[in-house]
Amino acid sequence: MSASINHTAGGTMFAGRAAVEVFRAKAIASGLRLYAKTGMRPNRAYTPTAMLKAATEITGITFKRGQHEQAAQALNEWADTAAKGLVK
Repeated sequence: MSASINHTAGGTMFAGRAAVEVFRAKAIASGLRLYAKTGMRPNRAYTPTAMLKAATEITGITFKRGQHEQAAQALNEWADTAAKGLVK
């Protein structure tokens, strides 16, 4: 099964494992930025530690406590690169 990201007037569809991983990276990056700016967590599961751990799993870069903005930036860069061949 091939992966793709389709944009329409009704919304965006992330189909396939690679496309869903792009969405996951963007969502975690957004949560990290929210936490970095306000101290709020997007939900109970998105603790700062869990988000940094997920960022490390996705990007392969180790992030330390307090590096929320750096992790968000790395995730967005990773997602943009990964999405290049998927967007239709």
